[in-house]
Amino acid sequence: MPDPRRSPKARTAAARAASAASSDDTVAVPPGREPLLIDLALQGGGSHGAFTWGVLDRLLEEEWLKIDGISGTSAGAMNAAVLAAGFAAGGAAGARAALDVYWRRISESARFSPFQRGPLDRLLGRWTLDTSPMFVAMDLMSRLYSPYDLNPGGNNPLRGILEELIDFEHLKASPVRLFITATNVRTGRGRVFRNAEITADVLLASACLPTLFQAVEIDGEAYWDGGYAGNPTMTPLVRELDSDDTILIPINPVERPGTPRSAADIMNRLNEVSFNATLLKELRMIALLRQVADPGHSEGAQWAKMRIHMVRNNIMDTLGYSSKLNAEWEFLSMLRDEGRRSAQAFLDKDGDKLGKESSVDLDILLEGV
Repeated sequence: MPDPRRSPKARTAAARAASAASSDDTVAVPPGREPLLIDLALQGGGSHGAFTWGVLDRLLEEEWLKIDGISGTSAGAMNAAVLAAGFAAGGAAGARAALDVYWRRISESARFSPFQRGPLDRLLGRWTLDTSPMFVAMDLMSRLYSPYDLNPGGNNPLRGILEELIDFEHLKASPVRLFITATNVRTGRGRVFRNAEITADVLLASACLPTLFQAVEIDGEAYWDGGYAGNPTMTPLVRELDSDDTILIPINPVERPGTPRSAADIMNRLNEVSFNATLLKELRMIALLRQVADPGHSEGAQWAKMRIHMVRNNIMDTLGYSSKLNAEWEFLSMLRDEGRRSAQAFLDKDGDKLGKESSVDLDILLEGV
């Protein structure tokens, strides 16, 4: 019996893209550019997810790009869900407006948060909370006490925002298919939730850092941040979607120059390595399968045709871990603008490769393996 998770490609990518274009009278495709189905892979990273917001905001302006599906984890899951629900209600414009409202609400809710930049950080123009008394105290307390001790009620300020801003019925009916990853605490395996299964609990589970929040229970199982199992999960994008072009929007730097020496820098780099490990492993698997898969086989053909792209950034390696908790509007809007600039740079440099060839050389990942 065939695996039900491996949906057959009922229509070609070109047919679906053309159908989507013909159903929207506002579509303006650049001369000589056919509508193209793409999918997106969104990493998590707390407030750094505002960078992804900027990338999405710019890509949604390109009406020839049709988003088939999104795989997202943590902050990437939030961006994905807000986009998909907004798209169901009002197309690309609705998705852009929904993302703007979401990040403004994040900033408003954090206005009176105890986690604010300290005087020295502000004086030096740093976005970190490294000298914030409350952040330092929280960081130390999290090493001695669990969230079950410090927050016995399990309160999460994100819950109210998600329930207020996301219409989960629209999300279920959205043409943008979602794959949201959370990590099962008991088994250590990732679980991928799809549109009809996604609730506020699922999104909170995908972003549940175990040192800060109690595990989120879903269907009798406890879940932690999806980044431990897939940041984001790539496989469903290949197996279940019609699109052959995946645009990866990373948040955590894969490489950093030098060796971290301070306790904060060591912890920051350790988190980046651990949250990148699963993604790099999947990309290596994709590279290997593309080399050995039989193109004549139904699934082998899918792997062989897959094209990988990446929106690179030049800012994340200048930001530390503590800035992921900085939700000042000035910081979020700066990241959004950086995201838009990075998306434009990607379109200028690699936009012509979309629909034709990968702009990322995955075979480099196999070197030394």
